[in-house]
Amino acid sequence: MDPRRLPGAHRRPRQRSRALVAVPLLLILVVTVVDILAPPEVHLGPFLVAAPAITASFGGPRMTAFVGVVAVAAQSLVALARTSLTDLNHTLQITALILISAIVTFFAHHRERHEKEMTQLRSVAEATQGVLLRALPQQIGPLRIASVYLAAEAEAQIGGDLYAVTRTAHGTRLVIGDVRGKGLEAIGDAALVLGAFRAAAHRQAELPVLVADLEGAVFSDLGVPGTSRDEHTERGETFVTAAVLDVPDTERSLHLVSCGHPPPLLLRDGRVTPLKVSQPAPPLGLAEFAPADIAVESYGFEPGDVVLLYTDGVIEARDDSGAFYPLPERLAAWSGHGPQDLLRHLCEDLLAHSGGYLGDDAAMVAVQRLPGVPLHQPPGGTGSAR
Repeated sequence: MDPRRLPGAHRRPRQRSRALVAVPLLLILVVTVVDILAPPEVHLGPFLVAAPAITASFGGPRMTAFVGVVAVAAQSLVALARTSLTDLNHTLQITALILISAIVTFFAHHRERHEKEMTQLRSVAEATQGVLLRALPQQIGPLRIASVYLAAEAEAQIGGDLYAVTRTAHGTRLVIGDVRGKGLEAIGDAALVLGAFRAAAHRQAELPVLVADLEGAVFSDLGVPGTSRDEHTERGETFVTAAVLDVPDTERSLHLVSCGHPPPLLLRDGRVTPLKVSQPAPPLGLAEFAPADIAVESYGFEPGDVVLLYTDGVIEARDDSGAFYPLPERLAAWSGHGPQDLLRHLCEDLLAHSGGYLGDDAAMVAVQRLPGVPLHQPPGGTGSAR
């Protein structure tokens, strides 16, 4: 789901260009008629230069060249009607018009080639996103799930934010994370974490062991000698914040390890509770700088509850006044049904708040526990959301 792709947002460029070409052609017609009827001392021919220049802003090189030819023909008609083609004034005007038309046609060709390259890059990015960020199932076990990724750069489509879900013998595990930095290195780190999670999540019995595996994968990659990362990036400058969740099928709870990531938000009966951990683990890749035991904290997760996972690109989006996006308040105000509807609402609201521009990539995953599955309340647990 991509809220930026709204119905009618991407009309065919050729249809729009054909409609817009009427503007420079009408300009040529008006200037030609007025110039022919104007007094001898009045010369409007230089205004014809605007016609190919305007066309180059939206049309391709062929359309721009066509309008330029029409403009030159119109200027020649004016010369014949008023004096002659050999008149010095009109000769200079025609020559200048030919030169400028050729120049703007070249720029139109350059812009069209750049647009084709951007289209190819978007296609590659979308293919990469399909492989790296696989579409999450709408339902897995007793959970209903929805996800969305909003890239800060329209050409990129994907960056360093990540999420994934997998089934285990006893429940469902999810991860959401955010790689520090941007570009190809951030995408590579995101792929590394996702690969490690998918390989280990279904076979690790304990959540701390899974997080340790993710830490080991990131740390070992940062320590590979002879890489460009070692040449240009100091150790400690690259890390991944992450939240790893385990949702048992038969418990009214979820278990969370937060590695420096923004706290998930639990929505229950219109009330929003941040799932803040008392003992956060360091971000992945920084264990050697902040050694700590990996603590798992548990929270109540009843049928009908919704947990929203997100990256900091959501809460750091600003409006024109510089105010951050108030995610908890907007989440509490939602009155729809289901994770898909929730993310659609939040995405539209987020883009409206930020004026359609995000300073950083943003990812969200909404998880709802479905009713009708046999459950039992586990004894005890810390940090329960009430």
